[in-house]
Amino acid sequence: MSTSAESPWAQARLRDGAMAALRAVPYDDPVARELVARVQQEYVDRYGGPDEAAVDPAEFVSPAGLFLVAEVDGVPAGCGAWRRHTGTPPAQDPDPAVAEVKRVYVEPAFRRRGLAQVLVAALEDSARRAGYRSVVLNSGDRQPEAIALYEGLGYGPVAGYGIYAGEPGAVFLGKRLSGPADETEERAS
Repeated sequence: MSTSAESPWAQARLRDGAMAALRAVPYDDPVARELVARVQQEYVDRYGGPDEAAVDPAEFVSPAGLFLVAEVDGVPAGCGAWRRHTGTPPAQDPDPAVAEVKRVYVEPAFRRRGLAQVLVAALEDSARRAGYRSVVLNSGDRQPEAIALYEGLGYGPVAGYGIYAGEPGAVFLGKRLSGPADETEERAS
């Protein structure tokens, strides 16, 4: 089944003027599985093996999570997901309402067009609407472009978690999500 036949979850214009359609699909959807296989191959190429963090497809089902596929001109161009964070919440954010961003990936032919920013913004917005107050993620030092992307979007260092918590080269980032209550408080100040 192609995700193209389904109505988009959201649409966004990329830097080059192309339209990206974001579609919510199950983690085990054939298009999602293909994109996850490609991101795993990227990990193999960069680190010598796939991401070994446990992933249960049920974790990405609304309202506890979301898996998005991005298409440009009907072609699967990228993906991204979030799920409820079950690891230790970051020390600087004692609120347990934390989501974890996973599997953000853009196909090489679609990079440097703003698609990753569109995906991350959509994931953050969805997590915020689901009641999460912050997001965390882990990456690695062999993905400098990913780290630059997240830092450019306001992510900063957080405490390590999960199977990579003590690994050399592991990078853990997080971001507080602003919401209507936060914006009201800022205006009142």
